Amino acid sequence: MTELDDLTRRARAIFGHIVETYLETGAPIGSKNLADVLNEKLSPASIRSAMAELEAMGLLYAPHVSAGRLPTDSGLRLFIDGMMQFGDLSAAERAAMTPELSGGESMEDMLKQALEGLSGLSACTGLVVAPLAERAIKHIEFVAISEEQILVILVDDTNQVENRLIPRPPGLAPQKLIEAGNYLNHRLRGRTLGELRRDSEAESARLEGALGQMTADLITRGLIRDNAERAGSNSDMVAKSLIVHGRDHLLNDVEAMEDLQRVRHLFADLDRQKELVALLSEAETGNGVKIFIGAQTPLFSLSGSSLIIGPYQDDTRSLVGVVGVIAPTRADYARLVPMVDHTAKLVTNILSHRKG
Repeated sequence: MTELDDLTRRARAIFGHIVETYLETGAPIGSKNLADVLNEKLSPASIRSAMAELEAMGLLYAPHVSAGRLPTDSGLRLFIDGMMQFGDLSAAERAAMTPELSGGESMEDMLKQALEGLSGLSACTGLVVAPLAERAIKHIEFVAISEEQILVILVDDTNQVENRLIPRPPGLAPQKLIEAGNYLNHRLRGRTLGELRRDSEAESARLEGALGQMTADLITRGLIRDNAERAGSNSDMVAKSLIVHGRDHLLNDVEAMEDLQRVRHLFADLDRQKELVALLSEAETGNGVKIFIGAQTPLFSLSGSSLIIGPYQDDTRSLVGVVGVIAPTRADYARLVPMVDHTAKLVTNILSHRKG
């Protein structure tokens, strides 16, 4: 993979101008025009040589014979990650994106308001992946599968099963696994996984006194769902829903039949909700805004669109969903990234102060 350090100062300047021109106009730029705008005075022949090197590196391509150059998806990725200067939102923009809440709204209503603000200001299609209500757990079992690992089996009230692997504490006796399962199953009584986790955290001292520290730690670990366990899980006790707002924005840039075909592909992609939720949920495994550009997003490879998404947290500081926008590959990323980042942080702040 090409890094910015692999580019000479001259190649970086040429590459930057080509990408900036593409983002501003969508048009390719040739060596003669570049010679007029570069700070360093170079001949068209020298510029063509540098462009050929950038093309060989997979950062540029020529849309037509004898045409100028455009950035590839990889080139655009490199520019965004290493060269783009991101802007900041004005006070008016932040105010326009803030939901007007009375305090009685459901989580879904709040997310829809935040999404409307993001979609309206960005003029892009907005989307959010939200957790549905947690289902109650009716059975938990701890099974030693090796000297190093324990399998945690959770069954909810719809008989959906989730398996988790956790480390096995050295010296843990098999009887302790039975004790941990019996303790939790006795305390279930229709509680959700989140409620069980919070109860165990609040009563950690009593839990250690009744069962011992090793068994208490086992229970705590079995109820916690960290990023690694999330990735390895075969199901999810908290189902996810997809909310999309502003699909009409996808038609704003339709200028030709090929553009219309691209939008048709995009509408089809949006209808594949299960796959889209799975893709977006990948962003929950880390902080900060993530950008999926064009063909780098398998789901959107035919439509040539980009996803800009950021994770948000609930009142327990757990990553529970993502919010973002679908934009053309040629988008104003410097403006959109701060908008998505602000919305994700706004939702996190609202959820962190919600009661119940």
